[in-house]
Amino acid sequence: MNDFKQILKQIRSLVIFRELRKNDPVILNMIQTIQSIQENNTGDSIQFYCDMCSELYNYGDDLTEYMMKIVLEDDNIFILKKGQDLETGTMLDNCLANELAFLEELATIPSSEFISKINYDGFLPEYKISPRDFSQIYAQRVHDIKKIGYGIYSKHNIFIIKEGIMTHVEHADPIRLSQLHDYENERSQVIANTKALLAGKPANNVLLYGDCGTGKSSTVKAIANEYACEGLRLIELKKKQLHEIPNIVEKISKNPLKFIIFIDDLSFTEDDNDYAALKAILEGSVASTASNLVIYATSNRRHLVRETFTARKGDEIHFKDTMQELLSLSDRFGLTVTFQKPDKKLFLDLINKMADEYEIKTDRAELEIKAEGFALSKGGRSPRVAKQFIEYIKGTE
Repeated sequence: MNDFKQILKQIRSLVIFRELRKNDPVILNMIQTIQSIQENNTGDSIQFYCDMCSELYNYGDDLTEYMMKIVLEDDNIFILKKGQDLETGTMLDNCLANELAFLEELATIPSSEFISKINYDGFLPEYKISPRDFSQIYAQRVHDIKKIGYGIYSKHNIFIIKEGIMTHVEHADPIRLSQLHDYENERSQVIANTKALLAGKPANNVLLYGDCGTGKSSTVKAIANEYACEGLRLIELKKKQLHEIPNIVEKISKNPLKFIIFIDDLSFTEDDNDYAALKAILEGSVASTASNLVIYATSNRRHLVRETFTARKGDEIHFKDTMQELLSLSDRFGLTVTFQKPDKKLFLDLINKMADEYEIKTDRAELEIKAEGFALSKGGRSPRVAKQFIEYIKGTE
């Protein structure tokens, strides 16, 4: 039997994992349950215990698994030091060992022990516990920190900025490189650059330029998914969020993981000032760059700037200098990869490969004729049109 009075004292003495007792709903309700039991307050004991189970059921019915999960994902002083390759010291190491041992004990309190101490004859929910060596598992996480990371980055690999806060994408596109056909030369350049980043070698910022629907965005997302297990994370920004780049760099520059800041469908007008933050990081200014970060942007415009004849008639004295600055932004990307619309041969090759992937039963000759007609109705050939056609055919078979 566990000594609930001692457990309360140990929970309050947490240092490394103190945020868990302050913010985690399961642990908060567990504390309240134990306190209510100690005070012989049956009503509160029932309420807090049931609230604890309710919060647990959102993730599963195994308390040990849940506790192990939140311990591994906790963003604490110990893991931050390890992530930066800093010495933790004997005192902090001892503190970690003691707290992990206690949290393992907390995670293996059976539901029957709570129920037996609550003076109630009605139904109370139960949960499972399972044997887990918290110290060993945590040590393995620290060992793999450069590939798994810590905190929010250990749980997900695709992120956005929402109201200034780094937020994971709940239902990220699961596309993989094996699902992308042809354009091998174009993708291989981006893959090689990404592998250099992961290996800690110099990597370029990349502009993926070309026609709509040629697979530029899909290439970046597929690479992010493909190499997530090797420590790659992707942060997608909208153009209006470019001012967030310096803050992002500051937050992740000391992170052991590697990051791609992804800007999809990037373009500017001639009077657009949003490019300033992007220009700073592309030029590698001291305050706006990090060795674990690259920018990948896609655009349908080679020079990124929408230029008009009206703009050329402006009254600025050094107008040519200003326009040259805007138009040269694309040149600041170290690598530009061009995705062109497929010709008929490449388009039909894409159709046949996708047809095999989707197990299309339609005769291939008939399929190709229909595909050409479909592309004509869509305004031209592209990988996107090919996929739309194949999904249409699959849905009608």
